[in-house]
Amino acid sequence: MSTPISQFSYELPKELIAQHSVEPRDSSKLMLLDRTTGEIQHKHFYDIVDELVAGDVLVFNDTKVFRARMMGTCRELDVEAFLLRCVSSATHSVWQALLRPGKKISVGDVIVIDDLEVVVREKQEDGVALLEFPLDEASILSFTDTHGSIPIPPYVNEVPDDANKYQTVYAREVGSVAAPTAGFHFTNELLEKIKAKGVELAFVTLHVGIGTFRPVQTETIEEHIMHAEFVTISKETSETIRLAKEEGRRVIAVGTTTVRSLEGVALLFGGKLPEEFSGDVNMFIKPGFEFKVIDALITNFHLPKSTLLVLVSAFAGRESVLHAYEEAVREKYRFFSFGDAMFIT
Repeated sequence: MSTPISQFSYELPKELIAQHSVEPRDSSKLMLLDRTTGEIQHKHFYDIVDELVAGDVLVFNDTKVFRARMMGTCRELDVEAFLLRCVSSATHSVWQALLRPGKKISVGDVIVIDDLEVVVREKQEDGVALLEFPLDEASILSFTDTHGSIPIPPYVNEVPDDANKYQTVYAREVGSVAAPTAGFHFTNELLEKIKAKGVELAFVTLHVGIGTFRPVQTETIEEHIMHAEFVTISKETSETIRLAKEEGRRVIAVGTTTVRSLEGVALLFGGKLPEEFSGDVNMFIKPGFEFKVIDALITNFHLPKSTLLVLVSAFAGRESVLHAYEEAVREKYRFFSFGDAMFIT
């Protein structure tokens, strides 16, 4: 049975799109949504401490954004190369990238970025190109630090001058082209209060790529193809979650990328997390999905017709989620990456 993507849309006034604040804000609005009853409450994000209990496990995505946008030239054209992920690393590394203007760049072309000559090895039907750099992955990440810019969303007017302003306070594993923005609401002080209450903190790594932010462009959600993103789950995190599930304690995902990390990996191993994991996950979580790991979710308010809104709807029910979004519009919540938050239990 096909599900039209139009079922995951809503009306949003432009003034509610959060554009300017890129620093963690624990004073953001917080909507509480009970996915069983549909009950909604309105609080502030710092009240999240009161909604957690000793023994809960909060799981965060600790990926760190790198300066993925770089400018170069090709046959006298100005070219933007938006690096997505490294797919092969040796003395020469190969990266997936989006090129602008992509239609004017051909396979075999050389893009010059500062003193590097980058060869276009392949152009795929979905608009992704494969670029070969004359340096290994680690060297390219260092190169982007000085020659790249921060890949903020297109609806954000103000580009932060400091990359740390577009990071969570717990970011540590470099490799993401977008921040896991549900984590922006957590400050170091708030995390200390949460830990003092007896809540355990655990971390996974999903390097956010095109699979997270590319919109659904097909008429049905079943036709949409997810791009793979790299996930790491440590032994420590896996064991923490295993014990919590055995003892009936809640596992709470912070952000949709954390959900996809945990549920995507568990699905590969019969519904349970393995001892540890490092590899690709490309699962599109849709209504009807049976969640095996997470019991609750902290998330922002997502774009209409996005895979993220579909995921949240799979967890809490489409009608309940869209009703909550309508309530958020009435209450003037701020939407998208730098907006307000929702805690779904």
